[in-house]
Amino acid sequence: MAEAKKSTLWLVAERAGVSIASVSRVLNGQPASQGVTERVRAAAAELGYVPDATARSLKVGRTEQIALAVADVGNPVYVGMMHEISRVVTKAGYRLVLSSTGANPKDQIDLLVGLNRGFADGLILSPLRAPEELGAQLKASRFPIVIIGSVPPGVELDNVRADSVAGMALAVNHLAEQGRERIAFVNGPVDTVPGAARRNGYVTALAALGIGHGTQVSARDFTYQAGLKAATALLDKETPDAIVCANDLLAIAALNVATRRGLRIPDDIAIVGMDDTDIADLANPAITSVNLGATKRARTAAKLLLRRLENPEAPLRQVVIEPTLTVRGSS
Repeated sequence: MAEAKKSTLWLVAERAGVSIASVSRVLNGQPASQGVTERVRAAAAELGYVPDATARSLKVGRTEQIALAVADVGNPVYVGMMHEISRVVTKAGYRLVLSSTGANPKDQIDLLVGLNRGFADGLILSPLRAPEELGAQLKASRFPIVIIGSVPPGVELDNVRADSVAGMALAVNHLAEQGRERIAFVNGPVDTVPGAARRNGYVTALAALGIGHGTQVSARDFTYQAGLKAATALLDKETPDAIVCANDLLAIAALNVATRRGLRIPDDIAIVGMDDTDIADLANPAITSVNLGATKRARTAAKLLLRRLENPEAPLRQVVIEPTLTVRGSS
């Protein structure tokens, strides 16, 4: 029983024939002679000793972890962002911790409260909604945060966002150039940041062309299943000659609903999505989509956070990624 009370660190020191202080220096990456380093590492390996990350973080003042919080880890856009952020931060010596917060700002606020207890060194957050409560918690946070998307009013943080208004203009102008005049819109929830921005872009683009307001329907969220219901509701009302969708999942839903009704794509209805994910290219026909630079946004956000971690006093940066249009068979 007495032996069990000995700490594993003490056992490593005993096996290596060095002091506990020497073991601590080696395992924390601090300078030590080559001989001591080799003996400590060999002893630790023989005993299967893994340093306590929590204790080490308290000692060195960092966790070497970065958190990424998104609404839906199943969304292809967020999956792509996660891979890109992980690639960047791993090269810098950090681990990426992923959190799926859903669309409820309360879950994001709870996450911020937890992270303030020292579970990560920094956070990349992509909120769907940005109420005052979230903004207040962001301002109160003690660790570096980068926002992918729009920053809540009154909050000064590094952020990188897409230009959804310009992206929607690319989509609408492309359809108008094809001779489409009845351009409808399948959006996600309009009380979200992307939903509001894309609706604004859609209305602005139609007005600039003098086409007038088209029919709009809003899905309950940005998923394929919600898109099926929204597209069905739209086509029950009318048959437009084009549909713009707020993301590719909604676009595929609209394509499938239209096809099941015997409508030809793009002869009867042209369809354009947003995000330009792999699933747009896999559809039949492949879907024209606005590329909002998800990979660039993710890479930029990761670099902004690493910059902030290295220099907390660095000037605030707000970056806008310009969209492009990938034309495929659906239009």
